[in-house]
Amino acid sequence: MFRFSILFLLLVNLGMNAQQEQDYSFSLEEAITFALDSNYTAINAKRDVLAAIKQKWETTATGLPQINANVDYRNNLKQPVTLIPAEFSGGEPGTFTPVVFGVPETMSATATLNQLLFDGSYIVALEASKTFLEYSRNLEQKTTSVIRKEVVNAYGNVLLARENIKILESNKSTLEKNLRETTEIFKNGLTEEEDVEQLQITLSTIETQLKNAERILDLSSQMLNITLGIDLENTITLTDNLESLIAENIDLQLLTSELTLDKNIDYKIANNFTEQRRLELKLERYKALPTLSGFVNYGTQANSDSFTFLDSEQRWFQSSIAGVSLQIPIFSSLGRTAKTQRARIAFDQAKTEFEETVQKIKLEANSAKNEYRFSIDNYENSKSNLDLAERIERKNQIKFFEGLSSSFDLRQAQLQLYNAQQEYLQAMLDVINKKAELERILNTTN
Repeated sequence: MFRFSILFLLLVNLGMNAQQEQDYSFSLEEAITFALDSNYTAINAKRDVLAAIKQKWETTATGLPQINANVDYRNNLKQPVTLIPAEFSGGEPGTFTPVVFGVPETMSATATLNQLLFDGSYIVALEASKTFLEYSRNLEQKTTSVIRKEVVNAYGNVLLARENIKILESNKSTLEKNLRETTEIFKNGLTEEEDVEQLQITLSTIETQLKNAERILDLSSQMLNITLGIDLENTITLTDNLESLIAENIDLQLLTSELTLDKNIDYKIANNFTEQRRLELKLERYKALPTLSGFVNYGTQANSDSFTFLDSEQRWFQSSIAGVSLQIPIFSSLGRTAKTQRARIAFDQAKTEFEETVQKIKLEANSAKNEYRFSIDNYENSKSNLDLAERIERKNQIKFFEGLSSSFDLRQAQLQLYNAQQEYLQAMLDVINKKAELERILNTTN
């Protein structure tokens, strides 16, 4: 039995480790879809919606029938004594006789049905619970749009880091070859030592950048795991690359898309906030209305000299009451008036903030279109500059080995090429990120 237990624990442990070290493979859209179900913030956003649904029912239930039961047991350890005139029992007039009324032990059971018949605050609370549920759903939608943007950014950063490493490794390989050839030329006395030193400086810089790029790749991969809601120990294979994503994300028709305010999530949330303030004003007004409720009560009671309430012979006496209760607010020393006026001010402020939000959303949309347009132009310009920088570097490399240019000129051409490479990669990522931001504002994605 002991060996079996050990074997079972080992199998369970292996199964858990296999589950924790699961490998994943995603395209960008697959990663987005996965994150919307497993991202930590997305999970809690869904829970917020579920909580709002429960809160809505909690509010609704307060206006539905409420039944409460109550059971009381009393044991008068020392019964109270009452004095009655002695003449009632044939005693001397003017004197009193001590008498004990009732029995030492009593038990009663009561059930009461309460029903709210009319309450203005309850009507407003129902409206507010619906608004809060809509608000929670809009927050979930905003969370979804933010997560989508974060996944695009994290996915792109990993691709950028990998491409950067490839370019740096290629540059390093080229520099090492140039350094070997230049060193041999220097040994033969056909070039100056400075030429070798210039290449050594450039190679050292590239090696440092390569090590940093590898660290950035590790951090970017971990950030992607967190964004997707995956353990850091797991490995993710990315099936898309920057080139394919660029082809998918250059969409000039998106620049002509009109902003529909009703689709913008910030507009929806601002509208929810304004509606909440309106309901708060309505609530203060409705507090001046009467509240009407009804109840039905049914109870039974038994009395005994000892605890015989569970005996079949015990006699129980029933009672029942039905009635209504009407509460009418009459005068509050102008307290309700002050609260209503304060709610009116808050509602007016909310309407002003709503108008400001509308203008900001319009500005945000125009700014996002401009930034997306610029990112496309900058990408095309960076691509052209990279081609030019590659040609210039190749020409200077040929001139250097033919003795027609100095090592300083070659270094400048190389640094210009490396800078163009970085700008090109960043321009590709900017196109992808700026499109994601524009789509978030226009709400053009599902």
